[in-house]
Amino acid sequence: MKIILADDIETLGHKGDVVVVSDGYARNFLIPKGMALTASKGALKQAEMMQKARGERMEKEKDEAAAKVAVLAANPVYISARAGEEGRLFGSVTKTDVARGIEDQLGEVVDHKMILLDDPIRSLGTHSVEIKLHEQVNALVTVEVISHDEE
Repeated sequence: MKIILADDIETLGHKGDVVVVSDGYARNFLIPKGMALTASKGALKQAEMMQKARGERMEKEKDEAAAKVAVLAANPVYISARAGEEGRLFGSVTKTDVARGIEDQLGEVVDHKMILLDDPIRSLGTHSVEIKLHEQVNALVTVEVISHDEE
């Protein structure tokens, strides 16, 4: 059965895509839950409009992400943390700490889920952190972890 997706569905596609699925899956699950529409002539025109709008939105988001890359790459982010004598941190610097530092110092809002950091930072020094701003745009941010002196 030919259907038009009304929502983004990870296994099938994006909103507005025309896909072919089994009749039972379409009639018993996708259409009753409002995730899809049957592909009639009018609905196909609506799907074209949805795809066009999605394309424009994606292009706009990509342009905004490219503008953010310039700001993020130009300035380092300084994060203060308590450390031992050998430069090892008592805690760690996490994705949330990096996101908060970017927002406080650079004025750019970055969701911590966008930050690609496998393990938390556990030492002083300069670290490069990758941020996925868009499906096609990544930024590389320099994070300087400096010692926090308590007095």
